[in-house]
Amino acid sequence: MSKTILVWFRNDLRIHDNEILLEAVKKSDRILPVYCFDPRQFTETQFGTLKTGVRRAKFLIESVSDLKHSLQSLGGDLLVLTGKPEEILPSLVERYNITEVYHHREVATEETRVSSLVEDALWKLRVNLKHFIGHTMYHKEDLPFPIKDIPDIFTTFRKKIERDSHIRPSFETPVSISVPVDLQPSNVPSLSDLSYDDVTDEPLAFMQFNGGETEGLKRLHYYLWEKDLLKSYKATRDGLLGSDYSSHLSPWLAVGCLSTREVYWEVKKYERERLANDSTYWLVFELLWRDFFRFMFKKHGNMFFKETGFKDLAPAVSENQLDLFEKWKTGTTGFPFIDANMRELNATGFMSNRGRQNVASFLVKDLHVSWRLGAAYFEEKLIDYSPASNWGNWAYIAGVGNDPRDKRYFDVLKQALEYDPKGEYVRYWIPELADIPGAAIHQPWQLTPQQIDDFGVQLYPSLQTGSIKVA
Repeated sequence: MSKTILVWFRNDLRIHDNEILLEAVKKSDRILPVYCFDPRQFTETQFGTLKTGVRRAKFLIESVSDLKHSLQSLGGDLLVLTGKPEEILPSLVERYNITEVYHHREVATEETRVSSLVEDALWKLRVNLKHFIGHTMYHKEDLPFPIKDIPDIFTTFRKKIERDSHIRPSFETPVSISVPVDLQPSNVPSLSDLSYDDVTDEPLAFMQFNGGETEGLKRLHYYLWEKDLLKSYKATRDGLLGSDYSSHLSPWLAVGCLSTREVYWEVKKYERERLANDSTYWLVFELLWRDFFRFMFKKHGNMFFKETGFKDLAPAVSENQLDLFEKWKTGTTGFPFIDANMRELNATGFMSNRGRQNVASFLVKDLHVSWRLGAAYFEEKLIDYSPASNWGNWAYIAGVGNDPRDKRYFDVLKQALEYDPKGEYVRYWIPELADIPGAAIHQPWQLTPQQIDDFGVQLYPSLQTGSIKVA
């Protein structure tokens, strides 16, 4: 009797280092690769934000399209459907006489709930949903502690895992794929199909992020081998301007177009063939943060989505927090370094790591706005949104997550002067301040009425704060 395995793609949109794809090919006569555009991922949140903004939707569409083309090049195809997986997958099981369904296990609340709904529906058909682990560098089974005992402090976690664990080799890529001969034709939806208006490339963006495994691997090769930028990563990673100060791999990692393990082994190859230094280690160090937050979500579940997080008390909020939140969102707080970063996010769907830390701290610690509003807004806008990294980092900054320091605070003015000393980044994104010379651009509230007139900055808003003190 022939065997057909359904491969349910989710945030693993690649053919390299993909265990569910390789195992299904090895253990069946044919496979049925499926991707579902779940309508619940394109709705509004309880915070009034979108779960998926238009730029991330575009990146996702491109990524699914690229996966479809990759599977077709191997003799297969990707069945792309719109609807709830717990309704679609059981119907496909019956139509194509599926014997088993493979998927990679997720960790965030909504994603795991969908997995449970699918599993329950398949159980009624006496078909097994087989879970695989494929989103982290370190496999869960290789950790030196059970999930319930994972240290809540990153440094402790890192030291133990680096000493007592190892990273498995990447899985090979299948060379050919067989799908059912009567596989129904399907098309990847357009933005308009998902109820979005079309979006064009932002001319001010330093880098255009195009979705898909092909583009992700191309970027990895460009950063490590073509431009040899990895050797200086640690020194440049806190940059703000340009496309090469950091790897910029996060959008492809977020939807699994790139495997973190594949990136790790490519770094190891770079160390063998070119050099190993603090920078090569530091890129792996940053990837380990992604692992840490995924394991934290596995351990603590929806604690990361609660206002109090792990603590007994939520951060205080301003009475007019919604007004302040609106100004933060639109880049009109009157604090140039914050506004510049938010304008870049709104225009491009991306923001530097240094920028993210500062705008998050400013929103929570200076404006006294609920951190969950900020996290939800990032969820909408960021092309590289990943639940564990996003909500884990926001809880960390807000002081209700995994930060061992209770009162971590970013002096945003000090940060601006340190990381944008000449004001070039602010000048780029806030042209109405462009005539203010040098570092003075970071403190327009210090300008005299005559200087305000001379520099033509009347249209820039006055400083909007909850309690921030400025020099």
